[in-house]
Amino acid sequence: MNRIRRKALQDLADKIEALQAELEALGDEEAEYRDNMPESFYGSERYEKADAACDSLSAAYDSLQEAIDSIAEAIE
Repeated sequence: MNRIRRKALQDLADKIEALQAELEALGDEEAEYRDNMPESFYGSERYEKADAACDSLSAAYDSLQEAIDSIAEAIE
């Protein structure tokens, strides 16, 4: 792989890392929202939706990490 393509891939990985950081922040906010619900809400539809959103955001974060790792392998 030539230097230009490596640089383009590194730029792309950097952008994905920035998106990953934003996603992590949103996931933290959602987890805080869920965790600060009154105990009477545990098991409610609202709690379950917040919990599912946390799981989905975590999975998305992991997927972005896989993309970053794959790009790093390609650059090597």
